[in-house]
Amino acid sequence: MKFARIATTTATTAALALGLAACGSSSEPATDAASSGASASAPAASSGPKFAGQTLTVWRLGAPDEKQNSLMTDLNAKFKETTGADVKLQWVAWPDAQAKWTAALAGGEGPDVTEFGNDQVAAWVAQDALTDITDIVKAAPDFQQIPQNLWGYETVDGKIYAAPWGGGTRAVLYRKDWFKDLGIETPKNWDDLVAAGKKIVAKKGKDVDGFAFNGGSDANMSLSPFVWSAGGDFAAFEGGKWVGKLTEPGFKEGFQFYTDLVAKDGVSRKSALTQNSVDIATRFANSKVGMYVTGGWDITTIKEQSGGKVGDDQMGFFSLPAKDGSGPAPAFQGGNDIAIWKDAKNVDLAAEYVKLAAGEEFGTRYAKDGGLLPLYPKALAEFAADPLQAPFAETFKVAKGFPNDTNWAEANDTKAVLQNAARSVIEGKKNVDTALADANKELEEILNQ
Repeated sequence: MKFARIATTTATTAALALGLAACGSSSEPATDAASSGASASAPAASSGPKFAGQTLTVWRLGAPDEKQNSLMTDLNAKFKETTGADVKLQWVAWPDAQAKWTAALAGGEGPDVTEFGNDQVAAWVAQDALTDITDIVKAAPDFQQIPQNLWGYETVDGKIYAAPWGGGTRAVLYRKDWFKDLGIETPKNWDDLVAAGKKIVAKKGKDVDGFAFNGGSDANMSLSPFVWSAGGDFAAFEGGKWVGKLTEPGFKEGFQFYTDLVAKDGVSRKSALTQNSVDIATRFANSKVGMYVTGGWDITTIKEQSGGKVGDDQMGFFSLPAKDGSGPAPAFQGGNDIAIWKDAKNVDLAAEYVKLAAGEEFGTRYAKDGGLLPLYPKALAEFAADPLQAPFAETFKVAKGFPNDTNWAEANDTKAVLQNAARSVIEGKKNVDTALADANKELEEILNQ
């Protein structure tokens, strides 16, 4: 199908105040007259909340930990108290989300409300999967506190389809205790990063990734800082169409460095070219990874998976350094949103959930407990003052976004254009020039559908 073009919006920030996922369909029909997706309420009890007796289906992404379970328990209890409705909560692993949404769109068995990665919103809007919540957003006082420049990914053709829930960028999670024991200083440039990775492998064993290569579903989150640091980019909208930039010197240099971590430097295993950040986090918890690119959200999971063997004393973050050591390399300016799925049986009820979940109280808690940047000014200022979060704050100042196009998710996730290119280089099937030329052609074809 011909996807609608969205207005290009810059996602970088001049200061710390930035960050941003969403979806929905009900398991129990509120009434038999909900064909339009507009509000269709079941009769309320003669006394009590308006939506008593109804059930809302909510999809959360990721693996729940103690903090997230506590958050959702409190959020859903407050929702029950204020609306009378129950919540049917389902957790969906990030790598499985694309397939789940696709099945929901085709079969109608989806959520009412769902979490999204902010860079995925436009693609689902193009498939008519999300409900326009412009009026809901404009009428919610809490949402008016969120800076206007944080609504870029959520706004398509002047309409808002999701609410920012938590902002994020990535830094390098590392084994602080290993660095101390091996006499490794925090890397200040790319050469330092490779040297540290090699030392970890030499001392800890060849089954350990000194700096773990991500070639899975979220690989471009790890690749992009190297590309942007070298002055490259993925694509640009020029002359009314998307033009791929994968064959230009800056992109090639960053891509070459990233694939060389495996193919030349040997700081990550060649047998693990499809591992994503979830897989890497599990290995980190089992003391098989020294460094990798991720966010603060992995901390709690790693603690739990390690059975207490990897805790606060063993973990730390530093900003991925720029090539020349001039400061942090740009990382993806991302985050998560919350939205209403197109098949929601009661949009009014779903709207109440979105406003509560992403409002100042629960929205701030969602971000902090999930290792994301809170979007509300007061909470964001407090977050930036925390030394543990300083690397994210510094990196976020120079953060950048992927091509803001409805088809980016297809290139990034479904077709895995750059993941395939990287594997072909590491496995010796193509040289870098050929792999990037082929990938550039495919990327342009996808973005310009």
